[in-house]
Amino acid sequence: MEMESTLKKGGGETELMHPGHVACPGCGAAIAMKLALKALGPQTMVVIPACCWGIIAGAYPQSSLGVPLLQMAFAAAGAAASGLRAALDARGEDETFVMAWAGDGGTFDIGLQSLSGAVERNEDFIYVCYDNEAYMNTGVQRSSATPYGTRTTTTPGEQWKRSGKKNIIEIMAAHRIPYAATASIAYPHDLIRKFKKAARLKGGSRFIHLYAPCPTGWGIPSEVSVRVARLAVQTNSFPLYEVENGLHYTLNFKGDAPVGDYLGPQGRFKHLSSQDMDAIQKRVDEDWEVLLKRIDSVKLLKQPAEMRSYDRYREH
Repeated sequence: MEMESTLKKGGGETELMHPGHVACPGCGAAIAMKLALKALGPQTMVVIPACCWGIIAGAYPQSSLGVPLLQMAFAAAGAAASGLRAALDARGEDETFVMAWAGDGGTFDIGLQSLSGAVERNEDFIYVCYDNEAYMNTGVQRSSATPYGTRTTTTPGEQWKRSGKKNIIEIMAAHRIPYAATASIAYPHDLIRKFKKAARLKGGSRFIHLYAPCPTGWGIPSEVSVRVARLAVQTNSFPLYEVENGLHYTLNFKGDAPVGDYLGPQGRFKHLSSQDMDAIQKRVDEDWEVLLKRIDSVKLLKQPAEMRSYDRYREH
C-alpha cells in the first residue's frame, strides 16, 4: 500500500517503465528503476553497463524504458556517462539528466576505476549502484559487496565468504563529491526524496547506493523481497544516511532489531551457526558505532574552537 501511494503521489505523473520486461518476480532492481525514473522524470538518459539491467531493458529496438538508453561495457559506466554528459552540453541540452545505472559488480569491482576517475573530475551526473550483493546476472558469484557469511556459487559450502562488504559510500565521500547517499526499495518516500535532491544538486557528481534484494540469489520468496530490504535497515545492516561534500552526514533512520531477523529468512545464510550470527551482530554493531562517531565528529567540527578545547579537557 505504501509503495502504491508513493507511486501515485511522490513521483511524476508519467510512467517511464513499461510492463512486460524480463526481470524476475520480486526483483529489487526493477522496483528501484521504477522509483528512480518516477523521481527524475522523462528528461533523463540512462547509461547501463553489463548487469541484470542490461537484460531487463531488452534488446534493441525493444526497450522496457521510456527514456533513451545507452548499453555500455562492464567497466565503463563512469567514463560513458562522462562522455554522454559532454556531448549533451556541446548540444546545449543542459537540462537533461545523465544517470549511470550499474550493479555492485560494475561499481564496487570492475567499474570502480572508471567511477573514481569520473567523480574525481566531479562530472555532472547521477551514478546509481543497485546493490544485490553478488554477480546475479551471471550465476550468483561473490562480489566485494557480498557481506560476510554469505554462500554464493564461488563461495560454496564451508568456503562461505569470510571478508566484509566494501564501504562504497566512504570511498565516494573521500572524493568530496557534492552528494552521496544510501537508499532502499523498502523506503520509497526516502528513496524518491534522495533522487530529487540529487537532481537539484545538478552540476557535480551525485552517487546513490541503492539496496535491491535478489530473490533468486538470496534464496527468498519473491513476495518477501521488500520486507527483507526493510529488515536490512531496521537491523542497521544497511543504514540509511546522506553525506554532502564528503563531510556533512545526516542519519535518516535508526534501527534496533537483532540482525538474526534479517539473516534468518535468507537461504544464503542458512548454514550459519549461532556463533556465526553473534559474530555478524558484532560486526554490524561496530560499523554502526563507526557511522555514529563520524556523525558526531562533524558536529564537533561545527563547534567553536573554545568548545572543542573544552571537550578535549573533559575527556582527560
